[in-house]
Order: sequence, then structure tokens, then C-alpha cells
Amino acid sequence: MAAGAGKSREARAVRPRGPLDARVRVPGSRSLTNRALLCAALAGGRSRLLGATESDDTAAMREGLRALGVAIAVEPGAWAVEGCGGRLPARGARVDARASGTTARFLTAAATLAAGPTTIDGTARMRERPIADLADALRALGADVEILGRGGCPPVRVAGGGLPGGRAVVDARRSSQYVSGLLLAAPCAARDVELVFAEGVLVSRPFAELTAEVMRAFGAEVELHEASARVRAPHAYRAREHAIEPDAQSAVYPLAAAAVAGGRVLVEGIPPASRQTDLRLLDVLARMGCRVERRAEGVALRGPDGPLRAVDVDMNDMPDAVLALAVVALFADGPSTLRNVANLRIKETDRLAALETELRRLGAGAVASDDALRIEPRPLHGARVATYDDHRMAMAFALAGLRVPGVEIEDPACVSKTWPAYFEMLDAL
Repeated sequence: MAAGAGKSREARAVRPRGPLDARVRVPGSRSLTNRALLCAALAGGRSRLLGATESDDTAAMREGLRALGVAIAVEPGAWAVEGCGGRLPARGARVDARASGTTARFLTAAATLAAGPTTIDGTARMRERPIADLADALRALGADVEILGRGGCPPVRVAGGGLPGGRAVVDARRSSQYVSGLLLAAPCAARDVELVFAEGVLVSRPFAELTAEVMRAFGAEVELHEASARVRAPHAYRAREHAIEPDAQSAVYPLAAAAVAGGRVLVEGIPPASRQTDLRLLDVLARMGCRVERRAEGVALRGPDGPLRAVDVDMNDMPDAVLALAVVALFADGPSTLRNVANLRIKETDRLAALETELRRLGAGAVASDDALRIEPRPLHGARVATYDDHRMAMAFALAGLRVPGVEIEDPACVSKTWPAYFEMLDAL
């Protein structure tokens, strides 16, 4: 069993219902908010981020940047960021990344641009999440980085004083966040930055593509190739007003609810051509028999007319969506296999082990290997599901309760990491 099961004994019951007919507004994208926050912090001048979302992850990034000397004002409908022109003024800063992987990885790279040393730390689980591959790449670019934790994990001490730049090989086989962190800091380096991906592999590539897209919006010149990336430097970010899309990583849950309970759910405000990674789950749900609608008003999903079809699918590009899909697969007409997801073992918990345990708790067959999960539908029953202090475990397994009586979710408050009002939304479907 994954470590950390059942943070508290509090539990929330989920009421079965369906078919659904609902319109949902999800929070702004956490991924886009944190990327835009860092670009704005490094830009010259004042930026406004419209629709920035309030969550544990974005609060960790915002407070981390404040610790590094960036002024950020939370205004109605927008966050105002006073950029530092590529040089963060703090000396001797201590950054608490909490449980936020993007904060820990992105600010480790950005701290090379601080005036003095910075220490980045986080929760007990963050001290188990590897960061050595990022530190190695930063050293190759001329930075002084020391890992203070065990096993190549935080805390991390970054000397600051600037990022010289140049060429580095980065092992991105476990996390694309290493590459995103390096890219985000690169425009402020002393000279161009070239990143070469070890063995030509960049896991979860669409997240790095999303990073490059936000960087370009703030004026950076970045090229992302199959096995490498290049950033022009020094080339300052430009301050701007930037709108944050609704969060596709959150949207997958109400959309998947229609796949589980039947009916139709529309998530408002997501552009039809959005490039957010987790929207690729819609293609998988379509293969399972659902119908997807992309309109100017948002994205909708209709449940299938008959049983959901089982799938065998590579989920490397959308690892966060694996949890929702695993629960949907409980109701398919045969076994499903979700492949190429080894990096789930270094997330907020060991998600492969946690999924195997909790799917079985509901009565399903589930077998996790090193990099895959096989789900075999069987007669399901109610159970109290452990969430391992992991927001996505809570949000995903709550979907099972839409169809299975007696499902209770332990520690429901853990959803505050990304969507504090998640269970209120679910109750309103």
C-alpha cells in the first residue's frame, strides 16, 4: 500500500445519481497560473494575470516568489505582479514549496537568478520527490546547487548570483517539470541555453509545450524539438496582461462524471482549440463510447448510449488524468490497461500503488506494474476510500460514488490543493 493512507478519519459520502444534465465552471488553470506567475515575476514591468486561480499550489508559488522579493497583489479578478527584470532581489530566502511540485522545481531553477542564496523545502512528501536531475542540469549551466536532503530530494540550496547558461544534458525521463523549470529561467541566463534530453526522452511532453507557449506569450524566444530545446538569452520577458484559461486538469472530473453516471456535462469557458494537456483524455473517452462536443461556450461530454468500452492506452502525455480514467474504467465492458505511467510513482503519493489498493477496495481487479495499471471490472460495492493526502485520489474516486452506493472519501479537504469547492460542485451536478 502507498504510504500516507488516510490523513484523517473525516469522510464525505457521495450520493449516486444520473443521468446528469449540468453546466460547470472550473477554476483557472493551476498549470498556466504557475507558469505565468514566474514569467511575470521575471519580466520587466507590471503584469496582470486575469483569472488566476486560488489553490494550495498557486499559493505556494505566489508566496515563494514573494519570498524571493517579488511584489504580487491579489486584486478582484486578477493578480498584479511587479516584475524584477530577470534578477530576483532576495538574499538568504527560504521558500516553502509545500506539496507543490511545480513550485519546488520551477523555483529551484529561478533561484539561480536571485541576488543571494535560497533554500527550497516542502512537506514530508516533497522531501521524497526527486530533484537531482534538475540540480545536475543547473550545475551544467554554471549554477551552484546543493541538495541537502536524502536520496537526491529537497531541501535544496541554490547559491544565486545568476545563471551563466550554455549546454546541458537533462534527464527528463521521470518529470517534465525539470525541463519546464530550466526553460522558464533560461531567458534570463547570461547566454543562450541549449537542453539535450537524455536518451532523447521527454516524459509528459505536452506540459513542456505548454511552458513554451506561456513563455512566448511573455516575449521569450524558445524552440522545443524532439530531443532538445533552445532558448535565446539574455532576452528579457515583457510584462503584459495575460488571461488564464479554465483548468483542463480539473475539468476532466466533471466531464468524466458524465461518462460514469450518463447524461451530459458542459464545462464552460474552455476554448475549443485549447492545448491544455489533459483535454486529450476526451479522445480516450470518445474511444470508450462517449460523445465530445467542443463549442465556443466550452467543452461538453455525453455518456455512452450503451456500456463503456474497455481501452488499452498510452497515458504518458497526460499522467494526471490517469486517476479519473482508472475510475471510469471500473464501468467498462472488459479489462482496461493504462500504460507508460511510471512517473505516477513520484507524484503527491505513489499513485500506481494507491490506485491498485483503492480500486480493489471497491471490489475491482487491479494490478499495478512498474509503469502500467490493469483494471478489471467486477461487481462493485461501497467502501471508505483512502486518499493519501492526494487531491486527485479524492476527486477521482468520488466519481465512483455517482454510480456505486456507499462510497465515502476520506480526508475530502485535500482537494484544496487545486479545487477547494470540488465537492460542492459534485453535489450540485
